[in-house]
Amino acid sequence: MEKDVERTVREHGFIKVRNQALISGLAYCLSSCSMILLNKVVLSGYNLDAGISLMFYQSLVSVAVVYALTLFGIITTEPFTWNLVRVWIPVNIIFVGMLVTSNFSLKYINIAMLTILKNATNIITALGEIYLFKKHQSNKVWAALIFMVISAISGGITDVSFHAVGYAWQIVNCFLTAAYSLTLRRVMDVAKQQTKSGNLNEFSMVLLNNLLSLPLGLSLIIVFNEWEYLYSSPVLRIPVFWVVATSSGLLGLAISFTSMWFLHQTGPTTYSLVGSLNKIPISLAGILLFKVPINVPNLLSILFGNLLLHKRLVFHFGFKFS
Repeated sequence: MEKDVERTVREHGFIKVRNQALISGLAYCLSSCSMILLNKVVLSGYNLDAGISLMFYQSLVSVAVVYALTLFGIITTEPFTWNLVRVWIPVNIIFVGMLVTSNFSLKYINIAMLTILKNATNIITALGEIYLFKKHQSNKVWAALIFMVISAISGGITDVSFHAVGYAWQIVNCFLTAAYSLTLRRVMDVAKQQTKSGNLNEFSMVLLNNLLSLPLGLSLIIVFNEWEYLYSSPVLRIPVFWVVATSSGLLGLAISFTSMWFLHQTGPTTYSLVGSLNKIPISLAGILLFKVPINVPNLLSILFGNLLLHKRLVFHFGFKFS
């Protein structure tokens, strides 16, 4: 009888954790997909040449919302200590670099190709897990990853809207995104030890990450002279632009929270793979919404990369996400 009870508890516990991972993963995909589309609207639709400033404003919105929720007692956050900040700074530098390079690349690359190029992040993350965590993948998984990289290369060759600067920024972004997922999961556990309560919830991590992004982002705005561009830009006088930019900030808060929530439930490679789920619908949405010029070889490369991604996800998790 006791064995049956223990088995039931274990089974229910497994179901609970699995549901947590699935829900957080789907929430992360939804917020990530919406964020890419909205950032494309802000950067290309309004022809905004200030990716760092957009990142700064999104972080500012996130900080303001979390502080407001804390003030009204809806959520609680941990008081920050210098030791906690010191531990978190490396993650934050990578986080800022990831957001800035993503905005820079999104300015020049169409969304469909951006999603295919991001497949390179998966193989970098897998290699990082081998080096840092001694976790090995099967030969079938490596084969799928290699084919994804091939699809990205063939997609770039056949891309009629190819832009060297955009591709260069995206390559840098792939390395930073992989580094962020690998570093964040390890730092999460270390950071908890630096708080007074010994705990650090997702809202505290979101607040810490975005709060530290503000001085770094402001410094980059000054270094790259974006403030001069913003001072004379007519875009800032359009009310609708501020609505869209603020909405992107709210989505930035959502993706920060869901990414940390999901990483708590899984690991870096799973985080990277499930984050890739948005590539299938967003590729088609990007082509249709932004009227991207595309030829048959390029379309086949994009579809090939997405089909390989779906196949690897099914193999990795043992079931289909639908």
